[in-house]
Amino acid sequence: MVVNAFFGSLGCYVLSRRWVASVAGSFFTGAVYGFGPFMLWLARFHPTAGFLVAAVPWLFCPAAFGPKKTWHFLEALLSILPFLFVIMFFRVSARYGLYPVPIQLKLHAPDLAGLLAPLVMAERGVTLVGFYHVPIAALVMGFSMLFAARRYGVVIILAVGVVLASCESFLDVSPIIWLAVPLLCCSILIGAGIQGLACAGFADRKWILANVIIMGMLTIVTLLLAIRYSQTFLALKLGYGGLFVRAAEMYLLGAIALAILFFLICAKLRWRRLWSGLLYIAIALDIFLGARFIVDVIL
Repeated sequence: MVVNAFFGSLGCYVLSRRWVASVAGSFFTGAVYGFGPFMLWLARFHPTAGFLVAAVPWLFCPAAFGPKKTWHFLEALLSILPFLFVIMFFRVSARYGLYPVPIQLKLHAPDLAGLLAPLVMAERGVTLVGFYHVPIAALVMGFSMLFAARRYGVVIILAVGVVLASCESFLDVSPIIWLAVPLLCCSILIGAGIQGLACAGFADRKWILANVIIMGMLTIVTLLLAIRYSQTFLALKLGYGGLFVRAAEMYLLGAIALAILFFLICAKLRWRRLWSGLLYIAIALDIFLGARFIVDVIL
């Protein structure tokens, strides 16, 4: 598991350098992918499942770094390489009687609750999707930058991965493995969003305020869920209420960090290192605590 996590993180870091200029942004891009809930959840299965997901970022590198912008057809063709590799991997594995992940596993609508509270979903033992709490703010910022730049090719790849992960199995491929593609896209958007937040200026204050509001809403939602679940015996036994409280604390931490940035920008104070340090500490703390909890639950 550790080898796969580092291999996937490094591949995501290298791939993100195509779009993320900040070293810190690329570092956290690799961290949220390689040590994210989905990658750690795969430790429940055969090690080759984690290796396959860890290899996906490397397989997108030829499309990202190979052709020039004018060679759109070649770039699109190389973007198919990871999908072909996954199919061939499962076909060869099936021939030798090896199924790294059960082929009936796929993405269901209830699994999307992991986007809000991944630790609760880890405790329930279901499929883990999404990321940790504080990086959600960077993800929102990344999506804003993506649509502003009109990079619809990334949106298409992300959508294809989600659709394949939700469909039934074909060619002996476990549908849940396709989830690695949209999670990879979102990880890169998180890295771009971290860079955007760290470099935000006075003209970007409305986006920062929107992120503060979103993180505040997520804090309230998770607190309400904590109150609801803490009133049931099942929640008291499983600790769901406490996990929702922990999620609310992480969302609140992100909201406070963004609020500090908003007021610094409005006051036109150039305390970049202070703000960047707060952002990086909040994200690193969230990843460390979340990953440790998931590993303890799975193992």
